[in-house]
Amino acid sequence: MKRRTAEPYKIKSVETLSMLSYDERHESLARAGYNTFLIDSDDVYIDLLTDSGTTAMSDAQWGALMTGDEAYAGSKSWKRLEQAVKDVYGYNYVLPTHQGRGAENILSQLKIKDGDYVPGNMYFTTTRAHQEMNGATFVDIIIDEAHDPSIDLPFKGNVDLKKLQALIDKVGAEKIPYVCLAVTVNLAGGQPVSMRNMKDVYELCQSYSIDVMFDATRCVENAYFIKDREEGYANQTVAAILKEMLSYSDGCTMSGKKDCLVNIGGFLAMNDEDLYIRSRELVVVYEGMPSYGGMSGRDMEAMAIGIREAVDDHYIEHRIAQVRHLGQQLLDAGIPIVKPIGGHAVFLDARAFLPHLSQEEFPAQSLAAALYLDSGVRSMERGIISAGRDIKTGEHNRPNLELVRLTIPRRVYTNNHMDVVVDSILALYEKRDWISGLKMVYEPPTLRFFNARFEPLCETGELIAEKNKAKQIS
Repeated sequence: MKRRTAEPYKIKSVETLSMLSYDERHESLARAGYNTFLIDSDDVYIDLLTDSGTTAMSDAQWGALMTGDEAYAGSKSWKRLEQAVKDVYGYNYVLPTHQGRGAENILSQLKIKDGDYVPGNMYFTTTRAHQEMNGATFVDIIIDEAHDPSIDLPFKGNVDLKKLQALIDKVGAEKIPYVCLAVTVNLAGGQPVSMRNMKDVYELCQSYSIDVMFDATRCVENAYFIKDREEGYANQTVAAILKEMLSYSDGCTMSGKKDCLVNIGGFLAMNDEDLYIRSRELVVVYEGMPSYGGMSGRDMEAMAIGIREAVDDHYIEHRIAQVRHLGQQLLDAGIPIVKPIGGHAVFLDARAFLPHLSQEEFPAQSLAAALYLDSGVRSMERGIISAGRDIKTGEHNRPNLELVRLTIPRRVYTNNHMDVVVDSILALYEKRDWISGLKMVYEPPTLRFFNARFEPLCETGELIAEKNKAKQIS
């Protein structure tokens, strides 16, 4: 019999959670325009909106806050962060930023020219926005299987090398400033990239003098999947696997709010000295001095410790196991989710969950709203709303994946919380035919999923029209 394990930490401080009634949740959802991003945190029971900046820091990190050096230049805290990045990630040069999109902004401005193409293994919202704003066209070169949630492959985030080669042949290497390689791939369901694939991509790009820049936001999770799934790595530490992974890149952007285990911060790292010098000048313009880059000294102290804590094998094993605890129960109950279960979240397949809704009726947005109404669990849409519009035609981008992301914060919830989420989803699945679609009544010009507002398409749209209200969870 397989022995059960517990969290590799004990709890020192607790935060009381809100448990609103059904009517209160309905009022909150209506005020938010049926957009879970606009729901007040005070109105949320279990918050699975994002794992970005929602980490619970360790006692060592909280203690380090008191040692932060807030010097404007030459901060000791910056030196500790810089050394941690070099030790754990292996890059030669590091520049701090307020969060990951600050690093994306600088990289895009320096590397991209109007008319360039940036291939990547599926887009991410802010990353693609920065690339497009600087004149590039994003080209998806992920394997085809990543766009089918039902296919179960160990490394569904892999680059299709034939697609990459075809793009090089079509537009020329000089039109490709870098390949953006996400490890793991968020919008594919938190899917990892194999070590073999990273090495092959890097070698191909080197032969054309094309840089490879990682989106390393969840790189530790990717390293764990390599240990768990790829031949030859079972007996290596996650730290050693991570160092090899990043050696197959020329640099990375990092949102420290995920695998660095902090609530704010990020960095841009690279091996090219010339790129570092040019990036350092833009950090001053957009972020702050190169020795703090938009972070306080105490934030840098916490991140330096978090970087090292994140590669502890016991921590990351439990992290992935908790995501699996949620996902496996849904699979066992026949709930359609993205397979295999990814690293930071479980993704509900809204198309299969709500087959009576067309994509234009926003099934993922509708399902996320319905989940909150049913139980106070907050999730987020990753489908046609997140995909935005084509910058040339103005038409909706129509991704194959129409997903609801149940994103698990690090070291925050217990498996009992995950069981509550499961119960709510099972209840929704039984009455899924009653879930109404939505119409968008306000659309921001960019990154619309953050601030768009919606209304139900029909009266069942108090989203779920309960025939027997007594059955509602309150």
